[in-house]
Amino acid sequence: MKKAIFLDRDGVINEVKTDRVKFVNRPEQFYFLAGVQEAVKLLSDSGFLLFVVTNQGGVGLGFLSHEDLHLIHAYMLNELKKADGFIQEVSCCTHKPNEGCKCRNPEPGMMFKLAEKYDLDLKKSYMVGDREVDIQAGKKAGCTTILLNKFPTVTDADYIFPDLLRASEFVVKR
Repeated sequence: MKKAIFLDRDGVINEVKTDRVKFVNRPEQFYFLAGVQEAVKLLSDSGFLLFVVTNQGGVGLGFLSHEDLHLIHAYMLNELKKADGFIQEVSCCTHKPNEGCKCRNPEPGMMFKLAEKYDLDLKKSYMVGDREVDIQAGKKAGCTTILLNKFPTVTDADYIFPDLLRASEFVVKR
């Protein structure tokens, strides 16, 4: 069985709700957070399989189409590839919030499907997110959890780091 790193997208890989972007509905609204390309390369080189697991309810709400979402992810993956990083697969829940699906974080459905498809050992895997729903999904899946937060906070996460690069350096040294 293989080990994996599951990454939330918004707030972990790219900026959200800043002066430059409120929501990412087109590739030109996608801005990488500092150190993300280096972090993804570091994790890619470390023997982990990397996955993005992301709630994208904007599709279900009609703010963007499945094609728009595909273009955003193609842009993200291409830019990461240019930096020698590799994401195995992007898994999205496009249901509306509160629709009751099993795939939307805080439910672990996306991770369970990926674990089955890629023969992943969830107990040796990590979930990295910027919100408590990401941590809850990781816990339900049996993963070690990492919350990205620059400020002290109350959380159920196993670890807290200010950004993905610092979290990646920790995971690789572990």
